[in-house]
Amino acid sequence: MGVLIITSQTSAPIEQSEKLWTKSFIVLTASYLLLFLSLQMLLSPFPAYVKDRFHPGDFTVSLVTSLFALSAIGTRLAIVPVLRKVHRNIVLFIGLIIAALATILYGFAGSIGSVLALRVLFGIGFGMASTVMPTLVSQIIPKNRLGEGIGYFGLSTSMAMSFGPMIGLSVMDNFGFKPLTGIGTLSVVLIVPLLLLSRSVPPQPVRSQTHPAGHPGENGKAPRYINRKIVLPALLNMLLSLTYGSLLGFLALYGKEIHLGQIGLFFLFNAITVLIIRPVSGRLFDSKGPVAVLIPAGVAVFGSLLLLSYVHGLPLLVVSALLYGLGFGAIQPATQAWMLRESPSTSHGAVNSLFYNSIDLGVAAGSMLLGIVASHSGYAMMYRWAACIMLLFLIVLIVGRKLTAGQRTAQ
Repeated sequence: MGVLIITSQTSAPIEQSEKLWTKSFIVLTASYLLLFLSLQMLLSPFPAYVKDRFHPGDFTVSLVTSLFALSAIGTRLAIVPVLRKVHRNIVLFIGLIIAALATILYGFAGSIGSVLALRVLFGIGFGMASTVMPTLVSQIIPKNRLGEGIGYFGLSTSMAMSFGPMIGLSVMDNFGFKPLTGIGTLSVVLIVPLLLLSRSVPPQPVRSQTHPAGHPGENGKAPRYINRKIVLPALLNMLLSLTYGSLLGFLALYGKEIHLGQIGLFFLFNAITVLIIRPVSGRLFDSKGPVAVLIPAGVAVFGSLLLLSYVHGLPLLVVSALLYGLGFGAIQPATQAWMLRESPSTSHGAVNSLFYNSIDLGVAAGSMLLGIVASHSGYAMMYRWAACIMLLFLIVLIVGRKLTAGQRTAQ
C-alpha cells in the first residue's frame, strides 16, 4: 500500500529562510484554526447540553471536558515515539478522520456513557492531529523570529478559543445540538482538501546519521527529547489552563445562575484583546524575554477572574473578558516559544506534545477540581479560587526564574 506524501514543492531547508508569511505557514495556521474551532464550538455548549439531556451531577458534567483532555494527553505521549517511525502525514490524516467521526456521532449518542466514550475517541484523534501540525509549523518559522511566528500561529488557537464557544452557544440556542455537531465535523473535514490541494506540508527533516532518533548516542544512552529547561514554562501553561477549564465547563451555567443571558459575549470581547496582544507579546518575547510578558499577563488574568466572580451585568463582564484576553493571549504563545527556544529542532515534536498536554491537563484538572468547588460553594466562589491559581502562577514564575538563575551562576 502506497503512502500519501504531501510536501511543499521545494526540498530546501525552509527553516533557514527569513520569510515568515510563506504559503505553508498561512495554510497550516488556517488548518489549525479549523481544528481548534471544531473543538471549541462544542466545548462550552456541551456541559449544558449534557446537563439538560441526561441530568447528571456537576462532577459527571465535568467529565465531558476532562475525559477528552486526558485522552488527548495519553495520545500525545504515545504518538511521539510513533512519529519517529511512521510518516507524520499518516498520523495527521488518521487523527483528522477519527476526530471528524467522533464529532458527527455526538448527536446520536443515547446515553451519558456513549457520550463519554465518544469524547475519549475525539481526544485520540485530536491528540494525533494537534501534535503533528505545530511540529510542522515550528520547522518553517525562522529561528530569529520564533516568538513572533509562534505568536501569529497561536492566533489560530486563541481565535478558536475566543470565537468558538460564542459560535457554539449561538448555534446551540438557535438550531440545536445536531446542527452544531455537523458544523464541527465540517470544520475538521475541510482541513484535508486544504492541505492536499495547497501542498503546504514541509518535507520530513532528515535525521542525523550519527545519532538517529531512538538510538544510543556516544555515551550509550538514548538521546533526551525533553530537557529540564522547559518544565517551568509547561507548568505555567498548565496553571493558566486550570482557569480556562473553569470557563469552558461552567461559564454558560454561571450565566444561568446569575440570570445573565449575554454571558457568551465574554468570549467575543476576550477575542478582541487576544487579537491585539498576540503580535505585540511575540515581539516583546523576542526582545525582552519571557518574564517581561508573563508577569503583567498573569496579573491581568488574576484581575479578570476576580471581576468575573462579581459579575451581575454586562459592563463588568466586558471588562473581565478584555482583561482575560490580554493575559491569556500573551501567556500561551510566550510559554510555547520559550519551550521551543530552549530545545533543538529535532525534539520539537516532543516539545509541542508537552505544551499541548499541559493545556489539556490544566483544562481537565480545572474542570474537575473547580467543578467540585462549584458544587459546594457556587460558581462565583469557584472563580475566586480560579483567580488564586493565577497568584500561584506568579509565585511559581518568580521562584522558578530565581532558581534557574542560581543554577546558571553555580555552573
